[in-house]
Amino acid sequence: QVQLVESGGGLVQAGGSLRLSCAASGRTFSNYAMAWFRQAQGEEREFVAAVSRNGVNTYYANSVKGRFTISRDNAKNTVYLQMNSLKPEDTAVYYCAADFGGNGASDRQKYEDWGQGTQVTVSS
Repeated sequence: QVQLVESGGGLVQAGGSLRLSCAASGRTFSNYAMAWFRQAQGEEREFVAAVSRNGVNTYYANSVKGRFTISRDNAKNTVYLQMNSLKPEDTAVYYCAADFGGNGASDRQKYEDWGQGTQVTVSS
């Protein structure tokens, strides 16, 4: 099991930027594909972005492609989500998730470990 702690959320105006971080501890971080999901109030949790274990391959939901960038630093046991050109519809709680031995799936069922989430609010 790996423990995940997200940070970097907050309130931002539309068009602004935020950078989320997720610090991992416990098992070997580089053995995990990592992803970000988000859940708006009253909605299902949805896939945002994922990165492979070595950081080479990245995957994005269509709704964020071209605006968000996922990356990881295995030396720091941290995954990031750079969010640019934010829109009010990006408002949600953002969760970091880990998939042991995975390759960066968009299916939330493949992720065993989850953080507590960080709130992102985009005002219009």
